[in-house]
Amino acid sequence: MSEAPEGAVRGPQPRTTIVTFLGAVVRPLGGWMPIAAAVDLLGEVGIDAPSVRTAVFRLKKNGWLDPASRSGARGYLLTEEADATLAAGDEVIWHARKPADLSDGWCIVHFGVPESMRAKRHQLRSHLTSLGFGNIGTALWIAPARMRQAAERAIEDLGLGGYAAIFVGDYFGPQDLTRVLYDSWDLAAIDRGYRDFIDAYRSQFRQLSELAGAEAFAAYLTMLDRWRKLPFRDPGLPREVLAADWPAGAAVALFEELVAVLEGPALDHARASWGG
Repeated sequence: MSEAPEGAVRGPQPRTTIVTFLGAVVRPLGGWMPIAAAVDLLGEVGIDAPSVRTAVFRLKKNGWLDPASRSGARGYLLTEEADATLAAGDEVIWHARKPADLSDGWCIVHFGVPESMRAKRHQLRSHLTSLGFGNIGTALWIAPARMRQAAERAIEDLGLGGYAAIFVGDYFGPQDLTRVLYDSWDLAAIDRGYRDFIDAYRSQFRQLSELAGAEAFAAYLTMLDRWRKLPFRDPGLPREVLAADWPAGAAVALFEELVAVLEGPALDHARASWGG
């Protein structure tokens, strides 16, 4: 395989890259993977065989993979739990969070989880962060109002209903709303992430669009692995409260163009390695 385009590839992180592989390759190809082919394919993006097998062992232990052989080939099948989790992630990764309507207001979550339940308190913080909530103050989290039901589910799933309160309403000041929101999220870092993605791939688009086989597969998986972190960090705030040159729209458009030219040849390459 020839050298990848400059600026488009970073060193792979086995755990995140393999999750990307399961969602972007294994699910579209039916939810089953032959382990030998998976090892070879992930080797094409720089992940060695021991790392793949260790990750597969952990995913199996965590209830994501079940052993399943087909036509004499040893492999693994995504469990219902894994499929549901990956599908939920796809809603964010592939579609990004659309800008919320400012007139819909805001969802505020307050919780006071005792120290004896510190692990669950940390889990709730992590859940709210992954849902796109920002930290507005001590034990106070904010997101567009449309995230109310997601917050309710996160609290219910952890059994913390007796320690949390959810409010939905408008903002009335007196602080400038944009300043409040920029202090609640690291929007500057999110902005940089989108711009770095654009800088890395826009100038390489033509070259990437001409790739096929193993090169297309490696470029596709690497691009997805880099992209998938960005929409999860972006809370999808109303355009009115963001900087005029907020780059999310341009980054999403570029991502969709990259998927359009890389997905087909990448999946063709993976399908061929599956043995037809």
